[in-house]
Amino acid sequence: MPASRYLRQIMVWGGEAQEALASSRVLVAGLGGLGSAASLYLTAAGVGKLVLVDHDWVEKSDLNRQVLHWDRDVGRLKVESAAEKLRMLNPEVEVEPIAEKLSSVEQAVRLVSGVDVVVDCLDNWPSRFLLNEACVRAAKPLVHAAVEGAAGWLTVVKPGEGPCLRCIFPRAPPEKSAIPVIGPLPGVLGAAEAFEALKLLTGFGKPLLGRLFYLDLAEATVETFSLRKRLDCPVCSQQANPSSPARSGSAP
Repeated sequence: MPASRYLRQIMVWGGEAQEALASSRVLVAGLGGLGSAASLYLTAAGVGKLVLVDHDWVEKSDLNRQVLHWDRDVGRLKVESAAEKLRMLNPEVEVEPIAEKLSSVEQAVRLVSGVDVVVDCLDNWPSRFLLNEACVRAAKPLVHAAVEGAAGWLTVVKPGEGPCLRCIFPRAPPEKSAIPVIGPLPGVLGAAEAFEALKLLTGFGKPLLGRLFYLDLAEATVETFSLRKRLDCPVCSQQANPSSPARSGSAP
């Protein structure tokens, strides 16, 4: 592992953390705006293996925010388009593209069981909840983010140690056929997702466990909400002892 590529971050968290990254495995679910940014920074940081999961094809309307996909990629599978760019960015990282749609908890458990951290870059609630349940079952940390318009949020689920996604959102928010979004927003939060995954993998910093980070770029405001695990959660209520931080605000 050439130190020169990773020198600036080794100066922050040390060589042992970088070695831990080199042997780590991360799954990114969804290769849209969030997934493009998260995958780019995880690859640049030097994770050992990156598993990319998405079943969709690149469309022209994706190109304002999905920076891994270029004009020439329209009509191409997103996992193939993304994998090509990421291998060019850092040949030291093994990239495995999987062109599958998340369709069952059992399938998702199979996908997440072989990795250390899962990054949720999906764009619909049924798939997010399915991935959340799979991570709870497999005891895998999940980094979740979502965006709409000029605002979005970010949190970390660590089964047995805090609330899961179903604790935070017991009912799915209304679905939209097309989610409006300004291009840079998923770039910002996707990069933040990568940072949370890196913290989990290296032990550096304090992950957003039991907290939700809310960002509104239009108003240039940031808020952090404390979250509780729900004793009646249908997904994680059987997991360890619930945490009980005081709520400092309402989750969006």
